Amino acid sequence: MPLWPDDLAGQVHEHVFDSELLRGNPLGDPHERPLWVYTPPGYDTDPDQRFPTVYMLLGYTGQVQAWSRATSAYREPVPVATDRLFARGEAPPAIMVFVDAFTAYGGSQYVDSRGTGRYHSYLCDEVVPWVDAHYRTLASRDHRGIAGKSSGGLGASITSMMRPDLFGAFATHSGDSLSEAQYTPHFYKAVRDLRAYDADIFAWWDDFRSRVAFTKDEDLRLLEILGVSACFSPAGDGTPVLPFDPVTGALRPDEWQRWLDWDPVRMAPAHADALRSMRGIWIDAGVRDEWFLDLGATAFRRAVAEAGVPDDAVRFELFDGGHMAVEYRQPPGVAWLSRVLTPASGG
Repeated sequence: MPLWPDDLAGQVHEHVFDSELLRGNPLGDPHERPLWVYTPPGYDTDPDQRFPTVYMLLGYTGQVQAWSRATSAYREPVPVATDRLFARGEAPPAIMVFVDAFTAYGGSQYVDSRGTGRYHSYLCDEVVPWVDAHYRTLASRDHRGIAGKSSGGLGASITSMMRPDLFGAFATHSGDSLSEAQYTPHFYKAVRDLRAYDADIFAWWDDFRSRVAFTKDEDLRLLEILGVSACFSPAGDGTPVLPFDPVTGALRPDEWQRWLDWDPVRMAPAHADALRSMRGIWIDAGVRDEWFLDLGATAFRRAVAEAGVPDDAVRFELFDGGHMAVEYRQPPGVAWLSRVLTPASGG
């Protein structure tokens, strides 16, 4: 099956990006990464027109190919569904950039970490300038947004807070937030899972790599916990350190605090100026989210308000659904961002 339908109004350009910042990363992951750039209808007809840009971040274990129709039998993939909105004139056209930040542990959380590599800098200091140099973007933070689901939503939130010079709007769909609600229930389940591995998550990791992945109930949970530990709480040599005791489940205060430091709810007060500078913020989650990210979305919405972001700059919704199969939320989010990021003149 072709990756894209014949009637796609825009075009997807598939590149391989050679990252100097990811070269020699701690996990030995490739420094050459797929980078897909979607150009909307009208891009090829007016060589003088420039477009806003929305950077698209995947959730945990996501790879760039997940955006294509090859992985979606009954629903249109996000780029295709968004292309339909642009083709029907329901939103101003925008460039979309699909970023790969996958690691051997399943993801990078879009942060710089001695445990995984410099993925925040890779996105901000390599990918963004390259896209602006090679495509007709409106190369300004006022016309550049970022969006993602789950870990990608976390990446969109924290990247916007840390780099408001680059990004002027963001959308977080079921994004990681309110860490105590999101993670601690899974920590306790992980302790039970680890009994079969003598409380050693690396024994599980060796087992996981020796067989077909995700054939045991604990696999996704333990992979996420190991991978996020590599991102948020690595030791000095980069080894992941769990934020809880693997025998009792008791939190380890120092490591757990390192996780909390990346919680958007807790980051918001220190980044209030950045949040107030946003042209638009979209926050949503399903009311049955298995990671309780509806609570996280509600807490982050409150934190955004307490930071002084006016209500008319925020789009907030709790919808009927869980954490999975909610990619249909993303095309309306991109369309909303494109309206926010397009100049009033449309040029």
